[in-house]
Amino acid sequence: MKYGLELQNNVFPPWRLSYVAYDVLKQELKSRQLDHGWTDADEHDFVQLLDNELTKVYDFVTAKLSEIDARILYCERTIQTLQNNPTMQTDVSYSLMDEALTEILFDVNDLSRFSRVNYVAIQKILKKHDRWTMMDLKQAYVQKLRDRPLDNQRFDVAIVYISALHDICRNRGHRNANKGVNADGSQNAFERATAKYWIHPDNITEVKAIIMLHLPVLVFDKSKKWEPSDSAISSVYIDNDNFDLYTGRLQRDEGAEAIRLRWYGPYESKSVYVERKTHHAPWLNGVSVKDRFRIDTEDVNPFLEGSYTADDIAAEMQRSNKKQEEIDQAHFIAQGVQTSVKEKELQPILRVFYNRTAFQLPDDQKLRISLDTNLTFIREDHLDGTWRRRTQKTNNNWRREDARIDTPFRHLPDEEILRFPYAVLETKLQTHLGQEAPAWLTSLVESHLVHEVPRFSKYLHGASHFYRDHLPLLPWWLAELNVDIRKPRAENTGLTRSRSFKPLIDGRYRRAMIEERERANQDAVVRGERPEASSTSDSSNAPTLLTTPTTPPPRLSPPLQVGQKQQQQHPSPPLKPSAPYMSQPGQATTTTLGIPVSIDEDYGSKGGVSPAAATTSPPPPPPPQQHQQLSESSGKFNNRLPSFLNWSKEQEASPDRKKVKVRVEPKVFFANERTFISWLQFCALLLTVALSLLNFGDSIGRIVGGLFIGLAAVVAIYALYRFEKRAYMINRRIDGRYDDLWGPAVLCVLLVGALIVNFYLRFR
Repeated sequence: MKYGLELQNNVFPPWRLSYVAYDVLKQELKSRQLDHGWTDADEHDFVQLLDNELTKVYDFVTAKLSEIDARILYCERTIQTLQNNPTMQTDVSYSLMDEALTEILFDVNDLSRFSRVNYVAIQKILKKHDRWTMMDLKQAYVQKLRDRPLDNQRFDVAIVYISALHDICRNRGHRNANKGVNADGSQNAFERATAKYWIHPDNITEVKAIIMLHLPVLVFDKSKKWEPSDSAISSVYIDNDNFDLYTGRLQRDEGAEAIRLRWYGPYESKSVYVERKTHHAPWLNGVSVKDRFRIDTEDVNPFLEGSYTADDIAAEMQRSNKKQEEIDQAHFIAQGVQTSVKEKELQPILRVFYNRTAFQLPDDQKLRISLDTNLTFIREDHLDGTWRRRTQKTNNNWRREDARIDTPFRHLPDEEILRFPYAVLETKLQTHLGQEAPAWLTSLVESHLVHEVPRFSKYLHGASHFYRDHLPLLPWWLAELNVDIRKPRAENTGLTRSRSFKPLIDGRYRRAMIEERERANQDAVVRGERPEASSTSDSSNAPTLLTTPTTPPPRLSPPLQVGQKQQQQHPSPPLKPSAPYMSQPGQATTTTLGIPVSIDEDYGSKGGVSPAAATTSPPPPPPPQQHQQLSESSGKFNNRLPSFLNWSKEQEASPDRKKVKVRVEPKVFFANERTFISWLQFCALLLTVALSLLNFGDSIGRIVGGLFIGLAAVVAIYALYRFEKRAYMINRRIDGRYDDLWGPAVLCVLLVGALIVNFYLRFR
């Protein structure tokens, strides 16, 4: 499709006149080229015309953002007024504010699409200009695009504020008595099923908005105002010249390690987290684990060199009055990391940078979603003789100083940086507690907005790009980068507008969705069943982002990042391998998202659920022991869960669960096609033998050649039949046998029969 037509299809009618006049610019290029050769006067006129279009779009986006900020401020003050006046706190008041915030969120999404479409249009017209005029205007225009940015990062602050206010309305202004996530960065043991997806830049803001309607942006630090730099995460991965850690992770070897040095926020951050992931850790009876500890930035170099030991770290933690269990665990991890660094001669290899937005209920760990944007890979190695980490103090610093968090790092050489074209969405479900994916999440991951990439790893991807000549194995998903992951917009999916431009969520009005949920709750009460948790719940523990009803406008904090998130797996205390919080090894985990199961961010149970099983069969109910423990320890907790995280024992015990319709991956069709091609290759071999006998053989050879031609025809027809039958079963998701029981056996019999006939005719 030509971009002019694509642009027309993506125009938001009320803003039609504010879009880039793409057709006019294209016509100017074409008409002047056909009329006469491109001159300096033509170049000046075209640049001036393009400047006017860029200014028009930028001024429109800026004006709309100012309008959105004013509307958010109005909603914020109105909500504070409701909180300060108990007599005004009614469900109707909060519902009206919730609808107003939803309308603002839709405007942010529309403005994000508008900005993205116009940015791509300008890039396209610059590319056409350079190709037709043989000039380099695209590079010269970079500074003007920096002065008038059209990137979607400008909308992140608005989304965070809307999320905060939307969460207050959802909980009817109640204060959160729970402290929420751990602000000190400590991690607890959680077993999660994870899935990863790529998101095209055109869909990033829409995906954020959809998730935000169900889960708030996770915040943990109310002491400071949220800033875009707070979402930055930087990780330096270490490996050796042979890339042993890369190979171990890619092959999922027993005990394979991944070690990284991570910090959050600005480059000048005082804290660095040394993190280690171990696949099937031997000290935990084969359970995959992710553990870490914190050190000061100035101690990283001495730690890697071995002069700052695990004993020094433990002594410093003791002086800080840390718990003995934390001290023992940090000592165990530090000792293991230093041993690996020394024995395997590990050194900094690659830096991975991204901005993370996390979505999660503050007092609930069952479901967590993270969205990483601006994913960038930067070389940190000295393998090619370039000393990238040289500083005034040392020639071998643990990170380079010329790359901070100023994405997109345009000052770095192109050969030292890789900008990933998509955002990465990761979902994490605590399946060991019987948690199932909510319906809205299942709808999202099956929609056109995301592209599933099982077992995607940031480090493996970056290393496979920069060091391909050193690596014998490459990740499977590299071929996916050559495919356009955008799909046709599905009907009644995502955020759309009606003909009268009213907001629609999955094709329905928000008020109709709320009324439908309320009717379902009323019917449940009439039947004597427990209703779903409503947003009108009067629980005093409902989460809110305001500390007191009389506080000034909420000072939003950054989303929870990996440095402060709960650990996905079990921590590894050195002397307590059978701690009570550890699950039994080999315990199966399942997911209802139609994706392969992975226990932690990068590792999965090698002997667990296969991709085919995860996508074709519903998960088994959790073990009874887990149900009993859950009901005893968190019975009161369930009463204040939102509807999409609530369940009942009757639902858990139901043998006929609703099967989720899953999307069939293209690789399934390709596998069927490869099988068909293999059969055709054998037919071609038979046909070659037959033609040789017919053309160069005697009378007996021609008879046998005819037999082989007939045999090749039968095999080809049979292969086509099996190919079409399998394709039919895959398209309609028919349960049945996909293997071939009789074909190979019959083929062998026919071949042996043809050989017997050949010998009989030749030697009779």
